Amino acid sequence: MQREAHSGEQVTEFILVGFPGPAGFHAGLLALFSLAYALTVTENALIVAVIRVSPALHKPMYVFLGHLSFLELWYVSVTEPKMLLGLAAPRFRRISFAGCMAQLYFFLALACTECALLGVMAYDRYVAICRPLRYPVVMSGRLCRLLAAGSWLSGFSVSLGKVFFISRLGYCGPNVMNHFFCDVSPLLNLACSDMSRAELVDFLLALLVLLGPLLLTVLSYGAIVSAVLRARSAAGRRKAFSTCAAHLAVVLVFYSASLFIYARPRAIYSFDFNKLVSVVYTVLTPLLNPIIYCLRNREVKDALRKAAGRAAWALGARS
Repeated sequence: MQREAHSGEQVTEFILVGFPGPAGFHAGLLALFSLAYALTVTENALIVAVIRVSPALHKPMYVFLGHLSFLELWYVSVTEPKMLLGLAAPRFRRISFAGCMAQLYFFLALACTECALLGVMAYDRYVAICRPLRYPVVMSGRLCRLLAAGSWLSGFSVSLGKVFFISRLGYCGPNVMNHFFCDVSPLLNLACSDMSRAELVDFLLALLVLLGPLLLTVLSYGAIVSAVLRARSAAGRRKAFSTCAAHLAVVLVFYSASLFIYARPRAIYSFDFNKLVSVVYTVLTPLLNPIIYCLRNREVKDALRKAAGRAAWALGARS
């Protein structure tokens, strides 16, 4: 029997509602999300390994793609295992206050890092298309390492302040959270402090975190579109567009969901609809990102085929 914290008590744990429904519905979701999680981990681990062992992919674009795939491995592992356990048995829907804040921190840190990486990848495509002769000089190995490290450092640093602010709010009950993981908006909804200022700060922080990399992405693609339209041949335009179409698709899905959840007035709010949107960027997007990149990229597909061939040969020689 789940017990809510009474008003006035300091909350020491939260109860995640997850996805309400009968046992059969939960069993179906458990099977579906377990398959999605296994595929996501396998796909992203495969991309990280192939980029690492393939000299042909030791280029800035693929270095950043490797970082993105490595990030996705951890991103899905922050939320999905707990969600799967909650679907398997109600007792796993409980999460301690410290565990909730830890989950929130790593989720936000990885999401912010992804924002920064997507911006860096857009800048890389801008230099490749708009400054092709200077590309090897501008996107040097040293700059790539700095940009990748800066993305991780900024994501984990910005999130630290945000989670510290949220953890300092008073939580005195109820402790039932209408979500499947600890996220910003459900936590703010449960806080018993004066929320007007907290919601304003959260809204402004979300805009700052999301709009900085988004502005870099928009400016980069604005310059890319201008360069593509000036290309003299249709073949040149197709080639230029094909080099960034996969990245643009990922950017559109990621930012559409993120801006909808984190950067809109609370007047337009529905927790049940939020959970559906959250599934898009916590389950669906990490699952589809490797497929989008691999299906749209000949070099990645060639490297995967060669790696598969080497693995098959090694297994055959061993047997």
